[in-house]
This record gives sequence, structure tokens and C-alpha cells, in this order.
Amino acid sequence: MEMQELLKKVEELKIVPVVVLEDAKDALPLGQALIDGGLPVAEVTFRTAAAADSIKAMSEAFPEMLVGAGTVVNVEQCKQAIECGAKFIVTPGYSEEVTTYCCENNIPILPGVCTPTELMMVVNHGLPVAKFFPAAQFGGVSTIQALAAPYVGLKFMPTGGVNAKNLADYLQCKSIIACGGSWMVKSDLIKAGEFEKIKDMTKEAVSLVNEIRA
Repeated sequence: MEMQELLKKVEELKIVPVVVLEDAKDALPLGQALIDGGLPVAEVTFRTAAAADSIKAMSEAFPEMLVGAGTVVNVEQCKQAIECGAKFIVTPGYSEEVTTYCCENNIPILPGVCTPTELMMVVNHGLPVAKFFPAAQFGGVSTIQALAAPYVGLKFMPTGGVNAKNLADYLQCKSIIACGGSWMVKSDLIKAGEFEKIKDMTKEAVSLVNEIRA
């Protein structure tokens, strides 16, 4: 998948669910819940041993779904994620090694940033979007607006502390392409098998986006 194609889909959806899966058996019911809820996208984080298998299962079962890998901290994880079918890479902070590897191999990447220096590195790679993390702790929308000023045209995907209550504040900012969030895919809901509730919460999130658009 090309970077522009990925970004177009992400911008249309406006929310990227950030998923932590402890057991790969939960990948398929979770993927189905997100699709049924109207958000056929997931950033599956490499925080657990089940991440690679979960990405593989979800990618194979739902080819129409935009499945990516999050919390990627080295090239080895990046390669593993792509081999398992991940369509994009997200890093929690800026990694020169991972970013260079992705750019050289035409792999869509959203590098994590929270400072002007890291943003400069993203711009020097010619990347159009950066993940802003952790968003709430680093000043949210006001910080993004300040960072966006000298980097004309650069867009952000804030993640960390984004929820149903503040989603509108973020999405109304022109420099924000979409938000990463976990409120509709909380780990305790996944562990409890509450996939119907996840579907309902995903539908609510999509409704919020539609209200903001209107």
C-alpha cells in the first residue's frame, strides 16, 4: 500500500483504534467487531507476544481491513510486522533506523514525535504525517498547533489521552488527519470477550466523527 493511499483511508475514518492483544485468538472477533462498528482499521501494538500472530490472523481474515503495527521500536519488529501482513508501521517515538528502513522500502510509517527536533527529522524524510504521542501529556491541540506553524503542510495523528469527550477538540484542528485511540478497544473488554460492547462503542465513535463532520 502506498503512503498516500493509506493516509486517504485514515483521513476518511478519522479514528485509528490502538489495540493491545494478549491472545491471538481474540484477533478475529475483535476485527469483526471493528468492521461491524464501522471502523475497519486497527493499530495492533507490539507490546505483547501475540502481536505478530494477531496481525497475521486479522490481515488474512479481513483483507479489506487496514491492519497496522504499533509500538514498533526496531527494524526486526518492523520486518516481522510486514511479513505478517501489516499495511503500515507506527512508532512510539522517533527512530532513525526504523524510519529510514520504511522509507527505503516504501512502507507507510507514522513516526512518533513530541518535539520540534523530531519533527525536523520527519520532514527531512519527506513524510507528510507524524504521530504525536503522548498527546494529552504534551499539551494536546495547542501544542500541535504550535508545532504545525513552522512545518507548513505537515499533519498529525495524536494518540494518548484521546477519548470520546475530547475527540471533537482534536478533529476540529486542521493540522490533525485522524486520532489514535483505545477507548473503544480497552484491554479488559477484549479479555472479557465483550466484542458486542466493542462493536457498540465503535459505532458510537463513528457517530461522533459524523457529528463533527456535520
